[in-house]
Amino acid sequence: MADEAQVGLGEKVRRQPSRGMYVLPSLFTAGNMAAGYYAITQSIQGSAADESYFDRAALALGIAVLFDGLDGIIARMTNTASDFGKELDSLADVITFGVAPSLLAYIWGFRMLPELEHPQLRGQLIHIGIFVCFIFLICGASRLARFNISINPQPRNPGRPGKKYFVGMPIPAGAGVISSVIHFQRGSPIDNPWIALVWIGLLLFTSFLMVSNWRFWSAKEITVGARHPFQLVAVIAVIGALIVLYSEYMLIIIAMAYLVSGVVARLAYSWSRERRHSSAASRQ
Repeated sequence: MADEAQVGLGEKVRRQPSRGMYVLPSLFTAGNMAAGYYAITQSIQGSAADESYFDRAALALGIAVLFDGLDGIIARMTNTASDFGKELDSLADVITFGVAPSLLAYIWGFRMLPELEHPQLRGQLIHIGIFVCFIFLICGASRLARFNISINPQPRNPGRPGKKYFVGMPIPAGAGVISSVIHFQRGSPIDNPWIALVWIGLLLFTSFLMVSNWRFWSAKEITVGARHPFQLVAVIAVIGALIVLYSEYMLIIIAMAYLVSGVVARLAYSWSRERRHSSAASRQ
């Protein structure tokens, strides 16, 4: 089999990877799914007496986010992207970033509420929590379905032409918001009904961002072959070291900063559009 084929006048076809290479991205996808499954098992074992289960579940979701990013990077670097890998990745994401965080959010945020002065209030919060966590799950699944069928999605705040972005918050980022909050609390479940209401608001807002048409940075333009690869590796190494040393603070800062970035981009676009309309009206 020839290594290179000539096309036209001297043009060369890119060498096709071997069949075994197509398994490599799927291995990271399997790692993603394994972390999600582990998070589910830890969530259902957690209790107010032993909070470490919730913390381990949250950390497992953080590791799953890393695996999810790596499988796409590996597929692009090795030119092994395939329809099978795409479908497997979507199914894994539904389990790891949909089912696992919604179950963790419910047990940690609502099921562990202590007995209150008004028992009916606790029961109502638990029922609302079940519904809100399902909303998170269905919004995340809808976000994945829309991503799979979209050819050229257009956000409501497109920003600069050619900029790499996602339309709507990706479901791994939504799961990252949940896991970062729980890890910041070191797995200590919510014991205050007012905090449970705040938790409901955060879950609903995160769900909305996933199905919105707002712009979120994709980071796909960051590659090892960039103009300054050594500086990029150094920055990644520093951030990785900070995450290892101060994971409770770094993960929640990264998760919330990403969440806020989409909101800021939307507000900035709305503000600039209003200014353009105002200036156009004043000229007439």
